[in-house]
Amino acid sequence: MTASAGAVVIGIGNVFRRDDGAGPAVLALLRQRARRRPLPDGTTLHECDGDPGRLMELWTDAPVAVVVDAFFPPSPHPGRVHRWCPAPDALPDLPQAGRHSTHGLGLLETLRLARMLGRCPAHLVVYACEGAEHGIGTGLTPPVARAVRPLAERIEQDLQRHAETTGLDRQPHADIRGTRRNASTTSHDTP
Repeated sequence: MTASAGAVVIGIGNVFRRDDGAGPAVLALLRQRARRRPLPDGTTLHECDGDPGRLMELWTDAPVAVVVDAFFPPSPHPGRVHRWCPAPDALPDLPQAGRHSTHGLGLLETLRLARMLGRCPAHLVVYACEGAEHGIGTGLTPPVARAVRPLAERIEQDLQRHAETTGLDRQPHADIRGTRRNASTTSHDTP
């Protein structure tokens, strides 16, 4: 895969497993919003089922990859979103990370493997939305559904900042308000 000129946004999940469909739901909203206000030049949107090989193929050599996934901690606060921007060689120590994901290998294990294989994006931003239900069925639970719009807006802000920083975006866009955060991990509850 050749290096991408723009950002890649990857929505991980399964729309037939309730809240595990949060990533694809955010991607669908970004596609809808992009029809009215285009995303920065070179931005691509992809759905992924969480397979490590497919995920690495989507983000390899990207200047920035934004990944959206649901996770299911033991005591969830459905709809709460965590933002994680790891340093190039930093990973949180989560010995049971796999049990928080509905995928065979979780995102952290995939990132470890990608680093060993030299298949990482230059910069990674992960949004993890706490879910309540991941059984068979369609439709997000109400708290997770309420998190989708603010999360899509936040990702648009990230993409715009990346484009402005790299000089890739030369087209005028509507004002996208937001604050810059230097912290490696943040979380927020949606209204």
